[in-house]
Amino acid sequence: MRFAAIADVHGNHFALEAVVADIRTQGITDIVNLGDMASGALDARRAVDIMMGLNATNVRGNHDRYITDYKLDDMWPSDRLAHSQLEPEQMDWLRALPFSTIYQGEVYLVHATPDDDNTYWMEAVTPEGIVHMAAIEAIEEKAKGITQSLILCAHTHIARSVRLRDGRMIVNPGSVGGPGYRDVTPYPHTLEVGTPDACYAIIEKAGKRWQVTFRQVPYDHQAMAELALENQRPEWASALATGWIR
Repeated sequence: MRFAAIADVHGNHFALEAVVADIRTQGITDIVNLGDMASGALDARRAVDIMMGLNATNVRGNHDRYITDYKLDDMWPSDRLAHSQLEPEQMDWLRALPFSTIYQGEVYLVHATPDDDNTYWMEAVTPEGIVHMAAIEAIEEKAKGITQSLILCAHTHIARSVRLRDGRMIVNPGSVGGPGYRDVTPYPHTLEVGTPDACYAIIEKAGKRWQVTFRQVPYDHQAMAELALENQRPEWASALATGWIR
């Protein structure tokens, strides 16, 4: 089994196009997508249009849910902009996506954690806003009851893999289109990937063991940074241009 895992496109259609092209050059036909496709400071309609044409295995992210389920007055600015850009059929498509699913009988897919689409799985945040890797005990606790040997999650935008002590593997493929963001849950913090490149993962099974290759794909990130500025989101523009928020 060999497939590509993508996540957190966040309306960045240029990054998504570059990643899909790179996936095809690797001879890969199967793609799994871990959600948060639309919300951002960019072009949700074009990004979701591409996703709908990929025939990927998808799950819904927390921001996909915010866009389809929240009232406009309750949305964050990124969700509100995406909501204004999406067509009704695109909204219906996002709304119908599952919270989690199983791919090929062997891979558990979820956006964040099995219990909550807005909780970090492999990372933790201190009250001072420092993001760090979570303890293995906390990571394993969230994996209780999952029988699949490979678990894929997203949400933090950090490309990372962890092998649990029972042999199962958890992988976050990183973010296709959002190399940095600010959040307030569970404490105010800033997450920065450190590169403007689009990130995804190639995953394959060799015998009984899973192997992951993280890829960083260059694209015209400056054009997306300029679009973010046009949409009056300077923090997005900084992250898209450099991988850092300044």
